[in-house]
Amino acid sequence: MPDPNALPTANSLPLRERMKIARMAMPELDAEVRAHCFQEVNLGLNSADATREAARCLACAKPGCVDHCPVGVKVREVVELVCAGDFLGAAAKMREDNALPAITGRVCPQETQCEGGCVVGRKGKPVAIGNLERFIADYERASSKMGLPAVAPATGKSVAIVGSGPAGLSAAGDLKQKGHRVRVFEALHELGGVLVYGIPEFRLPKSIVRQEVDNLRRMGVEFETNVVVGKSVTLDELMRVEGYDAVFVATGAGLPQFLGIPGEHLNGVYSANEFLTRVNLMRAYKADEYDEPIYDCRGRHVIVVGGGNTAMDAVRTARRLGARTATLIYRRSAAEMPARAEEVKHAREEGIVFRMLTDPAEFLGDENGWLTGARCMRMELGEADASGRRRPVPVRGSEHVLPASVAIVGVGTHANPLIQSSTPDLKTNARNYIVADAETMRTSKRGVFAGGDIVTGAATVILAMGAGRKAAKGIDSYLKSGAWE
Repeated sequence: MPDPNALPTANSLPLRERMKIARMAMPELDAEVRAHCFQEVNLGLNSADATREAARCLACAKPGCVDHCPVGVKVREVVELVCAGDFLGAAAKMREDNALPAITGRVCPQETQCEGGCVVGRKGKPVAIGNLERFIADYERASSKMGLPAVAPATGKSVAIVGSGPAGLSAAGDLKQKGHRVRVFEALHELGGVLVYGIPEFRLPKSIVRQEVDNLRRMGVEFETNVVVGKSVTLDELMRVEGYDAVFVATGAGLPQFLGIPGEHLNGVYSANEFLTRVNLMRAYKADEYDEPIYDCRGRHVIVVGGGNTAMDAVRTARRLGARTATLIYRRSAAEMPARAEEVKHAREEGIVFRMLTDPAEFLGDENGWLTGARCMRMELGEADASGRRRPVPVRGSEHVLPASVAIVGVGTHANPLIQSSTPDLKTNARNYIVADAETMRTSKRGVFAGGDIVTGAATVILAMGAGRKAAKGIDSYLKSGAWE
């Protein structure tokens, strides 16, 4: 007699029955609790819910989820292994294509990537591929049976990777699997790039990043911190003096962009990059253990300008640091906000104030140079601009002042020019991003490849990882053939 409590699997249920299974909700830390601490918001699926969620997969003959994944994870095969209860097998299969599954399972915009191509989503909610990815990676870590991809015999070739963010780490994993010696150079004192300095603890715990880096180290990837390539050492020196056969530049786009309005020089005005770096990398989120390296937010009015994920991270961080009010100012409407819907939902639950169709025209200060507020304009949407979104237009006579002791500008970043300025034969575009072939990631300089935000401008973690995988493939081909075309 069949067990009435047995979990359904994709192999035991007809398609019609699979479609009836409701998507498993991700458990979350209570909003009132998490608004005052840096504990992770999403708590992860348990094994029963993960297996039940995996049973929703239709095992498509042509899985759109794979086509929509920038790193090409074999999603259908991974999910089938979860259905079968082989969680470690699923983790091993996933790591064939994704060097950082515990990270992407947390911060990847799955709704527009793999889940956006899920057939189940055409008539209901797509399979929660991101939640399953996180579950698998967390299960593997908790089991203490971490599997690693096979590494090919040593080729005798060596590759220097500049930057330990998602593009650099992804390329490092793939190149090591192919048997090349790989050394990653990081300018900061901690590895992970934007994963550690840009993403808050409540979305991506630092311990997760360290574990994924340690996995690469176990594979044989070498790491060196506190090396500012372009200043400590140049690309030419890496190749001609230190003997690397190829270099992959994956430095990201970390030069802050400001608004260009009066008052941005005032004390209390930060770029989102600086604010988040001070909180994440300099441990301001552990104020009871470390001297707080930022202007105290406790009991103060904090405003954050921008509508993307970085601005959302900054305003939610300010709330956790004890801000009296934490307000997000965005010049368009909520419908145009580029931030993930999940992050917006979480922010609203945590008490973040949203002021849509509002734009600061000037930051105001006192006689001692400290910020006191922002003079803002209400906006209305006009005709579409180059981005395809309706252009915000000021409403005449709508000026008003918002009180603020801290203002954080999160409207984007530019390319850091350090490597470009020290490498004159490295071609860049008008915005100083490195020019690279979209498929091979080859640059104008022989043996040098580039990918991620330093080529495309600020994008997502998973797109940077996709660029890293393309670069690894291009580098491997170059090292084998010696051809540069």
